[in-house]
Amino acid sequence: MKVTHLPEVERRPRRVAVGTFDGVHLGHREVIRGSDTVLTFEPHPSSIVQPSAAPRLLTDLARKATLVGSLGVSELVVIPFDDEFALRSAEEFIEDVLVGALQATHVSVGENFRFGHKAHGDPVLLQEDDRFETRVAELLEVDGEIVSSSHIRGLLLGGAVEYAGRLLGAPFVMAGEVVHGDKRGRELGYPTANVVPDARFVTPAHGVYACMANEGAPAAVSIGVRPTFVTGRGELAEAYLIDFEGDLYGTWLQLAFHKRLRGEKRFASVDALVEQMAADVEAARAILR
Repeated sequence: MKVTHLPEVERRPRRVAVGTFDGVHLGHREVIRGSDTVLTFEPHPSSIVQPSAAPRLLTDLARKATLVGSLGVSELVVIPFDDEFALRSAEEFIEDVLVGALQATHVSVGENFRFGHKAHGDPVLLQEDDRFETRVAELLEVDGEIVSSSHIRGLLLGGAVEYAGRLLGAPFVMAGEVVHGDKRGRELGYPTANVVPDARFVTPAHGVYACMANEGAPAAVSIGVRPTFVTGRGELAEAYLIDFEGDLYGTWLQLAFHKRLRGEKRFASVDALVEQMAADVEAARAILR
């Protein structure tokens, strides 16, 4: 799939789905269905318009592009969202972006989509424009709850990664550079690849999880502050890659969360911790086999 920033976009007729699409969840996928182009914004508009209320995100642009590409879309067009773009009226957005730059023949949005300065534009305004056909996707419900990025964020913050993955349509993924830690896992027989969570993105609740790491490597991953030891360090994701040997320092590690094994807890002794770690690894191995 081609990723293009709006100023460099090729002029051609398009079937365009428009939205922030954080997480590219099941509801987003319904909006995108039938489109050859997805139009999104980077960074998230709320980080510019109302930074204090900006949410922690589910996906960075690279992950979003991967997910959108998996849906058969041929192009992801990215609007570099800044203070200047935020001042554009809804009418200017239609005229300059949808009609002018993208030559949209079909536009697909969710029923709660808002756009333009102070969010004055809505699906009705799009439907009133006869230069393109507008499709408005209804909000999707699963188990009586509307599928939304905010709902999924809440699930992850509560540790419900398995259900969050169901609503996302794929396991939730967090990623980061492997950094040096206290090397305590190595001393205990379980060397870990450590990633400091990025504050801009959602991190699942503290606890231990069965994850798939890069290249399909199964892993037992602990997220938390290591209460058994007084380290003075902040939140950390520690991934023990099962049956893996090698040096990952400085590499980019991607972790796909499949199931929560347990919450974080303090152990009475190091031996008790090691015994639990062995049980966690075997549980993760069985789940991910």
